Amino acid sequence: MAHQARKRFGQHFLSDDSVIDAIVDAIAPRPGQALVEIGPGLGAMTMPLLARSERLTVIELDRDLAARLRREPRLQVIEADVLRVDFRAMASAAPAPLRVVGNLPYNISTPILFHLLDCADVVLDQHFMLQREVVQRMAARPGNKDYGRLTVMLQWRYEIESVLDVPPEAFDPPPRVDSAVVRMRPLPLPAGVQAALLGELVTVAFSQRRKLLRHTLGRWLDSRAATVTFDLQRRAEEVPVAEYLALARSLGG
Repeated sequence: MAHQARKRFGQHFLSDDSVIDAIVDAIAPRPGQALVEIGPGLGAMTMPLLARSERLTVIELDRDLAARLRREPRLQVIEADVLRVDFRAMASAAPAPLRVVGNLPYNISTPILFHLLDCADVVLDQHFMLQREVVQRMAARPGNKDYGRLTVMLQWRYEIESVLDVPPEAFDPPPRVDSAVVRMRPLPLPAGVQAALLGELVTVAFSQRRKLLRHTLGRWLDSRAATVTFDLQRRAEEVPVAEYLALARSLGG
């Protein structure tokens, strides 16, 4: 019986073989690697990945799809909400750093990215299909209209590259947006930067992005009685990631 895509799970299944081949080529899996796929769905990408990696762990919330996937003995199937999966524990039991891939549900893609952010140190790389608009925000440079809180909070821990654009017709059913595949390679953890403090100051900075930082971040710094050297006569989108890190480092010292 054919599986009907479930809207509540944000299911859009890849169906274009040429696109699938291009994504798998970009991932370039090899035997012995700790490959994890989020949201394998009907297995369109799962089987080509498995052919190159020999073993694969998949995380699937849909009970019916998980049951189908269990028919393949080389798959370790985790039937769970990905936001509740302990990737650090998974990595501790793996033979190598995790390589995480997937066609992420667009309705919860940002929470998934932030969930994985906490374990970037045990990940080799990540390749995700996302809404193209989200990938543009992730990879944006300072001064670009797409540069925002998401940009800074991911770029401080990852090197981010858009590797492939994917049209709606590559899916069944087609989404109403264009998609793209992003590659994320973890960077060394910057010394002296507290993640929670960085997150707080970046959230404040972008809370009113059309205003100069003296109206937002400046008041926040004043409330902390912080004396720092930082140009507040700019908008949040004009400040490079490195400067946000330097500010967080100076406040956390």
